[in-house]
Amino acid sequence: MLPFIIIVMIEVLVMYKKQLQIIRNITDFEPEIALVLGSGLGNFAEKIDKVCEVEYSQIEGMPVSTAPTHKGSFIFGFVGEKRVVAMQGRVHLYEGYSAQQVAMPIRIMRLLGAKTLILTNAAGGINKGFNCGDFMMITDHIASFVPSPLIGKNCELGTRFPDMSNAYSKALQQRIKAVAKSNNIPLKSGVYAQLTGPQFETPAEIKMLATLGADAVGMSTAIEAITAVHCGFEVCGISLISNLACGILDKPLTSEEVTDTANAVAPQFETLITEIIKAI
Repeated sequence: MLPFIIIVMIEVLVMYKKQLQIIRNITDFEPEIALVLGSGLGNFAEKIDKVCEVEYSQIEGMPVSTAPTHKGSFIFGFVGEKRVVAMQGRVHLYEGYSAQQVAMPIRIMRLLGAKTLILTNAAGGINKGFNCGDFMMITDHIASFVPSPLIGKNCELGTRFPDMSNAYSKALQQRIKAVAKSNNIPLKSGVYAQLTGPQFETPAEIKMLATLGADAVGMSTAIEAITAVHCGFEVCGISLISNLACGILDKPLTSEEVTDTANAVAPQFETLITEIIKAI
C-alpha cells in the first residue's frame, strides 16, 4: 500500500491533468506570458484583446476567488503581439485556502505553456522613501512567515530543492527598468514580505519587517513566486504601494484605501504592464 502522502501527490497530478483538459476543451490558446492581477488591478484584463475567458468555477477543484475586486477568471488573449493568460483575481491564504491551493493556478498556467510570469499586487509601503501610488519592482521576497507551497512529497513539476537566489529574474528586472525609464514612469525597487492576513499588520510587526529588510508587505505573491520558480517560470513582480504600512502614519488602514489608490494610478499601471509584456 502506498504511503498516504504519495497517494495525495498522485491525486494532485491527476487533478492537474483533469483541470488542464477542462481548459483545453474550452480553448486551445497557448500563452507565452502569464500575468497575475492583484487587488484593485483587475481592470487591466479589459485591455487584453480577449480570445477566451474561463472562470475558475468552471474548473474542477480550482479554488475560487472571494476577495473584493478579484473576479476569478483566466483571461486568454493578446497584448500587442504577445499571447497572454491573465489571472483576473488570485486566491489567498486568508480565504481559507492552503498554500498548495494557492499554487494551483500558477502551475496550471505553466502547464498551458506560459514561460514568463508577471506578478502584481497592492502592498503596504514600509520603506519611508515610498509614497502611496509608487510602483516597486520586486527584487526579492521574505516568505518565512507563510507556509511553503512545496511542503510534502515533490509533485514532479520541478526539483525537490529549488534555488531561490534569482527568484525574480535579474534579466527581467533590467528590462523593467528600461521600460519604466522610456515611458517616464517612476519606479522604486525593493524586497516584498508576505504575511497571511486578513488583518493588517501591527506597528510592531512593521518594525520587525523593516529590521529584516522588507520594503513592502502584503498578503500574496511570495507563495506564487516560489511555485513559479519550482515549475520553471522566469518570474518578475511589481507592487503598487497602495498605502503606507501600519505605524508609518498615525491613521487606521482600510481596504477602500487600497482600491482608491489603485484606481487613481490605473492608467500608469496599465501602461507599465503593457510595455513590460511587449518588451519580454
